[in-house]
Amino acid sequence: MGNRIMIAGEKESFILRVLLKKVSEAGIDYEFVPWKVTNINSKWNGTTLVTLFIDEGKLPGDDVLHFLSDKTKDSAVRFIVIGSKSDIEYVSGKVPAERIYRSFVRPADNDAFVAAVKEHFSKVKTGEYKKSLLIVDDDPGFLGLAREWLKDTYRVTGVSSGIQAIKWLSRNSADLILLDYEMPVTTGPQVFEMLRSDEDTKNIPVMFLTGKSDRESVMAVLSLKPDGYFLKTIRKEELLTRLEEFFLMHS
Repeated sequence: MGNRIMIAGEKESFILRVLLKKVSEAGIDYEFVPWKVTNINSKWNGTTLVTLFIDEGKLPGDDVLHFLSDKTKDSAVRFIVIGSKSDIEYVSGKVPAERIYRSFVRPADNDAFVAAVKEHFSKVKTGEYKKSLLIVDDDPGFLGLAREWLKDTYRVTGVSSGIQAIKWLSRNSADLILLDYEMPVTTGPQVFEMLRSDEDTKNIPVMFLTGKSDRESVMAVLSLKPDGYFLKTIRKEELLTRLEEFFLMHS
């Protein structure tokens, strides 16, 4: 994903042209798009940030806001909304709050807007918007392989024991834990029970990793009621696809 901003509005008014000039002078790659679903969709590739510029109460249609909500689901793309207070409240009621990065009451402070755009670009670059995965596995070979497979899509942390996982989670948070079922000392089921009994970790989804595919082993894993499981023989493409499906279903 590149550092590109889409600015959507009804038309290029004088106030908007002033803002666009400031954006251009700052060296920011942007494109103005009239807010129709077909226009937005045709220019979407490479977009990192969407700015909704609402001039004189001329609001985007519900179809546009619904499309944008779906398009940005489970992605790093966020919104900046520029308009009157009532315009901003209207959009905030249609778009999930966590996807609105900043809002500016019109007339916006153009320098503050440019600063907000650059700040967002920085957060995208450092992976701040990526989902966080914690992989717990005593096999350094599998741990390293899984980290390599997932690092471009997720923020990945790997630890080699259940105790290390508990310590890490006392200072950090994860969107999903991939937990080895067959670990020595503190087993996967024991770690799972510890996670579920702690108020701070009980709601973090956990998927087991297992090297055994026989029916008895799989049923033992499923009896604990995790959020899913993966065989360690899984291929990279299937792992990425199944994780994407999981987050789409739980977003």
